[in-house]
Amino acid sequence: MAQPRILILGAPGAGKGTQSAKIADHFDVEHVTTGDALRSNKEMDISDLGLEYDTPGEYMDAGELVPDEVVNAIVDEALSQSDGFVLDGYPRNLEQAEELEGMTDLDVVLYLDVSEDELVHRLTGRRMDPETGDIYHLEYNPPEDAEVEDRLVQREDDAEDTVKERLRVYRENTEPVIEYYEEEGSLERVDGEQAPDEVWEDVKVTIEDAA
Repeated sequence: MAQPRILILGAPGAGKGTQSAKIADHFDVEHVTTGDALRSNKEMDISDLGLEYDTPGEYMDAGELVPDEVVNAIVDEALSQSDGFVLDGYPRNLEQAEELEGMTDLDVVLYLDVSEDELVHRLTGRRMDPETGDIYHLEYNPPEDAEVEDRLVQREDDAEDTVKERLRVYRENTEPVIEYYEEEGSLERVDGEQAPDEVWEDVKVTIEDAA
């Protein structure tokens, strides 16, 4: 099989990072995330876009959101350097989805389908070890060491009110993207509430059937 071009969509907590890593390893493709692409292209010359700054890094250093035009240009550059990829974290809105269509032809669009209740449960159950930065989950991945368990803390991002707000923003921005691909007939839904290994089996078969 030629190296497939895959887009993976899903809410925070749906398991995109876990499945993307498995996809990249199994199918020998690049794992392209907007965060990594931005960090590796901080010095990219964007002066021809006529924006406030001349490089993405200047927006990041100023603590400002990187404009869509810049994100689009960086993703386009990252994809052009990859024979195959799994794209994770882009597009975040309908405008970006339309831009992506002009950059590449996707072989498969995966959507990890997880209910809101399960997403809240997964995200609010996460805990961090402040000494190591390691992330655990009280139910799915508790630490074996009682000493580590005693010092775990919940990050602000994982507090219930914050989680629900993140999911609201996700729904507002990204649900139109899901509808866009569904109407196109290219969206493949995968039950993301299964155990990670079962999700992976479904993901793998879906890609192999589509690519």
